[in-house]
Amino acid sequence: MRSSQAVFGGLNTWMVHALSKGGSARLAVVLCHGYGAPGTDLVSLAEPLAGSVGALGRQVVFLFPAAPLDLTRQGIPGGRAWWPINLEELIYRPTPALLNALRTECPPGLPEAREKLLALLAEVQATLGLTAQQCVVGGFSQGAMLALDAALHTAEPVGGVGLFSAGLINERQWRPLAKQRGSQLRVVQSHGRYDSILPFAMGVALRDLLLEAGAEVSFLEFPGDHEIPPEAVARLADLLQRVAAQTG
Repeated sequence: MRSSQAVFGGLNTWMVHALSKGGSARLAVVLCHGYGAPGTDLVSLAEPLAGSVGALGRQVVFLFPAAPLDLTRQGIPGGRAWWPINLEELIYRPTPALLNALRTECPPGLPEAREKLLALLAEVQATLGLTAQQCVVGGFSQGAMLALDAALHTAEPVGGVGLFSAGLINERQWRPLAKQRGSQLRVVQSHGRYDSILPFAMGVALRDLLLEAGAEVSFLEFPGDHEIPPEAVARLADLLQRVAAQTG
């Protein structure tokens, strides 16, 4: 597979694909990294995902945008964030009031990050000649929550959403938006029972919100921490095959 860098929606983005010269893409997969990680953090997922979908893998373009906020001054050289988080408070002082606010309110900086990701999706569709249904968005942790937020705000439903270790936030906005999207929302979600960053209960709450809205959700509960297990990658690969089959 070949890799290159480009700018979409104002975001520095790594592109990985195996398109033949002059070939056209059938799917675009946009995966957003988590808080504190570099923009390249999820690039290693391109190979196993492409390898799991057979011939389709040569017609998928994987895109990995780097978040706009540089965390060097916060003591994380090379780390980036989609919006600011007090990670120490979340991990070591998660009071009921803090967790309730995290669940219900829109975090400052999320709308701006969402607009960048929506702009990226629009540019990717125009560049590759794809529809929204031929795009799958997802990510890990903070990046996964951003991906869902963007998927709930697109003009046309995306083909699917992959949520690795995501939790329920922004409920006041997400609940009515998810109900509007209903069964058009197809989700693969995974969460570790022993997640030390975003408690398992936050993942379950997100799953339940999506199910109550009528979304199709494949939920993987696994005996792990804040991570992406191989089975979650396999389920995302299955989703890619289904999206490709339904979009021609």
